[in-house]
Amino acid sequence: MSNDNKTNKFKVSPWVIYVGIALLFVGINYFSGTTTWSDPKQTTISNFYKYLDKGEVQKVVYNKTTTEIFLKDSALTADPEHKNVQKDMFQKPNKGPHYVVNVGSDNELFLKKLDDASKAGKLGEYTSQPDSMWGELFMGIILPILIFVVLWLFLMRRMTGGAPGGGGQIFNIGKSRARLFDEKNDVKVTFKDVAGLEGAKEEIQEIVEFLKNPEKYTNIGGKIPKGALLVGPPGTGKTLLAKAVAGEARVPFFSLSGSDFVEMFVGVGASRVRDLFKQAKEKSPAIIFIDEIDAVGRARGKNNFSGSNDERENTLNQLLTEMDGFGTNTNVIVLAATNRADVLDKALMRAGRFDRQIYVDLPDIRERREIFEVHLKPLKKSEDLDTEFLAKQTPGFSGADIANVCNEAALVAARKDKKAVDKQDFLDAVDRIVGGLEKKNKIVSTEEKRAIAIHEAGHATVSWMLEHAAPLVKVTIVPRGQSLGAAWYLPEERLIVRPDQMKDEMCATMGGRAAEKVIFDTISTGALSDLEKVTRQARAMVTIYGLNDKLGNITYYDSTGQSDYNFSKPYSEETAKVIDSEISALIEEQYQRAIQILQDNKDKMLKLADILIEREVIFKDDLEDIFGKRPFERGTSEVVEEA
Repeated sequence: MSNDNKTNKFKVSPWVIYVGIALLFVGINYFSGTTTWSDPKQTTISNFYKYLDKGEVQKVVYNKTTTEIFLKDSALTADPEHKNVQKDMFQKPNKGPHYVVNVGSDNELFLKKLDDASKAGKLGEYTSQPDSMWGELFMGIILPILIFVVLWLFLMRRMTGGAPGGGGQIFNIGKSRARLFDEKNDVKVTFKDVAGLEGAKEEIQEIVEFLKNPEKYTNIGGKIPKGALLVGPPGTGKTLLAKAVAGEARVPFFSLSGSDFVEMFVGVGASRVRDLFKQAKEKSPAIIFIDEIDAVGRARGKNNFSGSNDERENTLNQLLTEMDGFGTNTNVIVLAATNRADVLDKALMRAGRFDRQIYVDLPDIRERREIFEVHLKPLKKSEDLDTEFLAKQTPGFSGADIANVCNEAALVAARKDKKAVDKQDFLDAVDRIVGGLEKKNKIVSTEEKRAIAIHEAGHATVSWMLEHAAPLVKVTIVPRGQSLGAAWYLPEERLIVRPDQMKDEMCATMGGRAAEKVIFDTISTGALSDLEKVTRQARAMVTIYGLNDKLGNITYYDSTGQSDYNFSKPYSEETAKVIDSEISALIEEQYQRAIQILQDNKDKMLKLADILIEREVIFKDDLEDIFGKRPFERGTSEVVEEA
């Protein structure tokens, strides 16, 4: 059957099932003689004989235990005694039975009375009905139970969602939900589609080569790693790298997420782990890829306040056993990806399970250029577009961010009715993604506009005058996103940072508030993001990098992440006071330094602010006209400093 036929397959709405079951119950009640819409009233045998003598009885249905009495319509309307049985449960004319009477043991006398009344014309008819115990049992008890069981199975099947691996049926809920990629289900992504990540690709490609040609390694006694863990920030290409492995290896590739193991039923996670490795061993050599493994591989006992062994831990225990236990098939290789390696269980990280940790870092300028070249292929771009320039404008961008920039640039060009995407479209896209959407219609008073211009001019002036501060590219006072103004810089990409470099950056960050103090002799709330950034930098210098003379060469940073679960600090109260005072002193020192720089260049800063108020956007050339050439020219990439 083709995929189109599978897609167009007729599907029954669940409401049709529900209505059908309801109609089935109605039919059972309507057509069976055991249950009616009326509620017969219990009466005595003497009353029945009285009704019989009056000729009010139309029909009698007799069996050994009880007798149902149907009255004539004339008797129901004429005799007030029958007022309570005139209507049924829906307040419509009651068609009977109207009364039910217990005959007792004198059946012969009762039958003789019926026979005499019938001959005298006082009784329309009477019938004898045997006990239907089995019929009543089936219709009243067994059939409703069967219908309930069928309905429950139907609902459970819909709950499990018909997932791959047999998970769509209640009896297969413990089956693995991994998606299988093989020669029948091909993956088109290869290593050619993964730009950058050369080191990661080299290690991953070695695993692919082993699966294709294991003798190359085993002939000299080597063993392939049993597992590789891809670690890195979000959007750096971990999942894309795994897709490339599936496209290159040409062996069965099982792909699933860590959350696919977790279910509301106890024991399902461990069962799915067993079934996953069973399927992989049957198709070995094979690769298992578990994306976001931290969903199931989190360290045991760290955040379990109940004290019990929960379902996630049971699943992790089964995963540990399958990866390195008795009877482990070495031809099954496990790949996993996470951006939270610090929270994973140590037993999962040890050699023999994940032998290698492959760090997938944010791309550098060379790798960003390669990533741009990949994502620019489907775009209609101008001939003079320089990927080297685009790579310089996107520092700290991940592969996913670059893909978003390319798509946003295409949207910007289409919005302007262009036939090709050019350099300005990419600059607008970067501004849109980093700073947010421009809000040109936002109402800003003249006084506030001048305050914003002074603030941004302060950032620009201080950064231009400091050696290690990032040089400015452009400044705008047009509201963008949540900020009232923004400044774009071209910082140098450093592998290590020294104290004087960090202090210059802090001083430039405080330039906005310092400018407000110098010009207006007051400060405002507009420096919130600046204060947040500079406080974070100062705290890092004091508590993480050991760059404070008073505290010395000590750090309180825990790279394992286990300190997140502790309620106490790793230092005493006295040390906490020292840390607070040193952070405050460091920030205040750079604030006073920024004030001094701005006082020395007050006239130039005011001139810059006036130009900014007039044009709303100024560039590097405008600063060169006012301040002259910057003596320390360096910088490779661009970031944004918000007001």
